[in-house]
Amino acid sequence: MKIYNRKVIIIVVLVIILAIVVFVFEKTRNGQITQNLLLPEGFKIETFADKLNGPRVIEFDATGRMLVSETKVGDILVIEDKSKDGIIQDNEKSVLLNGLKSPHGSAFYTDTKTSKTYLYIAETNKVDRYLYDINTGKVSGNPENIVNLPEGGDNYVRTIAFGPNFRKKPILTGRTSIDTLVPIKLYISVGSSCNVCVEDSWKRASILESDPDGGYLAEFAGGLRDSEFFTFNPITKEIWATEIGRSGLGENLPPDEIDIIKAPDDNDKFGAKRYGWPFCYGNKIKDLAFNPGSYSRTDLFEDCSKTVAPTIEIPAHSVPMGLAFISSASGWPAQWQGNLIVAYHGSGTTGYKIARFSKDENGKYINTGDLVSGWLKNGKILGQPVDLKFGPDKALYVSDDYSGAIYRVTFTK
Repeated sequence: MKIYNRKVIIIVVLVIILAIVVFVFEKTRNGQITQNLLLPEGFKIETFADKLNGPRVIEFDATGRMLVSETKVGDILVIEDKSKDGIIQDNEKSVLLNGLKSPHGSAFYTDTKTSKTYLYIAETNKVDRYLYDINTGKVSGNPENIVNLPEGGDNYVRTIAFGPNFRKKPILTGRTSIDTLVPIKLYISVGSSCNVCVEDSWKRASILESDPDGGYLAEFAGGLRDSEFFTFNPITKEIWATEIGRSGLGENLPPDEIDIIKAPDDNDKFGAKRYGWPFCYGNKIKDLAFNPGSYSRTDLFEDCSKTVAPTIEIPAHSVPMGLAFISSASGWPAQWQGNLIVAYHGSGTTGYKIARFSKDENGKYINTGDLVSGWLKNGKILGQPVDLKFGPDKALYVSDDYSGAIYRVTFTK
């Protein structure tokens, strides 16, 4: 009996030691990552949460709780800094939803008629909404399907956000009970199924729109190969989206892009503006390496002069993802107000940073340096930034699906 007890004690002690070693390793590893990162004077970056499983999209509810999608494992996490110390402990993380199919984007919407708050989750094949209790941070009841989406593909993540109606005319004409000019709409980005091809569905390589109840689904903009993230300009209210270009054209082509997504007008024959892919890239340049062959879709055209040029071209294979505008509410430098920051997820030897863009004297956005760099050091990848969201505390939160962390960037003046 004494020998048995001794063995149990030894096993317990070894488990405790192992747990301590893993904890110290993770803390040291994330500490070493932030120590290697470079920021402008007056800024600092710290690890807010670690030991996450490929965190992607960040969203905040009305009370300041953070929701994070762990796309590869199918979870939505709730992270709440209950101790208010800026560092998340294990007991401050909980799984809100699990068993989902590659969940990515999330968004909150409060119905003005019922005052009910819903949490919308974009999985690779659909968008569902859940009744959400702001007080408890919990969901209840069965999910309600809003829209169905084409599943999977090379670019299988879907991002969503609520924004204003940009259309001046209804999509549907004649006698119909469906209102396509509701003041608030749900926008959904769906990437292409391939590197370069002619899609068989208008629902791919596009940004779609719906009403909050899912009464209809329509194409808002097409020819967007992989706009995994988009946001709204706080001044103009326009949609700004990152776009990841195709591969196979060498190290320097095509440029990745940041596009202003505009509503279709009377000149758009097929009901949505085209942003080039798969026939064109960059500033209306024909992709001569792509031979589409015959295809049945009649809503496409190969004339690059009729496509919309990017607002900003960035180096090929930077893999731009999350983007955000710096507003006066952030408390960041006054001369930075209105600047755009973009997460370069990185590929090969390019990217792995957060770039900053400001307007020149002609109103054109130009790269004016990096907000954070250093996730690639001596050829070794330390992290890959994904989403950028300003929190209610005015800090910038950055998800990193490579190191499994969320960072907190603050301006200390």
